[in-house]
Amino acid sequence: MATEVEEAFIEADAREYTDVASELLETTEQGYGRREIRRYRTLGDLSGVPRSALWEAMDMIGMVESECEVNGEITRETRLYIGAIGTDVEAVAYALRGHWGVENQLHWSLDVSFSDDASRVRDPEARENLALIRRVALTRLQHDDSKLGIQSKRLKAGWDERYLATLLFEAPKISPQKTASKGSNIRKT
Repeated sequence: MATEVEEAFIEADAREYTDVASELLETTEQGYGRREIRRYRTLGDLSGVPRSALWEAMDMIGMVESECEVNGEITRETRLYIGAIGTDVEAVAYALRGHWGVENQLHWSLDVSFSDDASRVRDPEARENLALIRRVALTRLQHDDSKLGIQSKRLKAGWDERYLATLLFEAPKISPQKTASKGSNIRKT
């Protein structure tokens, strides 16, 4: 199905999206030494996309082109999506960013708090086990209601066995977390 979705975008692009329900949204985000531009495109013409019983409600195909610059190095990525949320590109972008925002925030938090990207562990099973331990530790640290930062909480847990025991064995106090994007700029065309 990915090939058909990609072909639908190629054909619509060749016709400059003139004869198809389509919306485009471009966002630019800057922060932490990186700049990312995303172009979200939705199409409502699904005539060339095969449907199965699983996808009867599908009413939109989407594409996100990402361009990320970190320290002068540019990477590009294209992702394709199908959905049943209409062609409102802002709604699609919001849904996708919500999903990827969680993934990106987790990766960023693990890297900053545990130097995850700098890990030199090469054994695949050990790498997977350590990643799981780091995610559990990060979750426990995030649910601690003290006003310390994650790194300070890690240090305190290493110095104070009572605090470590509290983190490990007490039920976490769960509260909704705020999600905000710094330096966000959205432009709809």
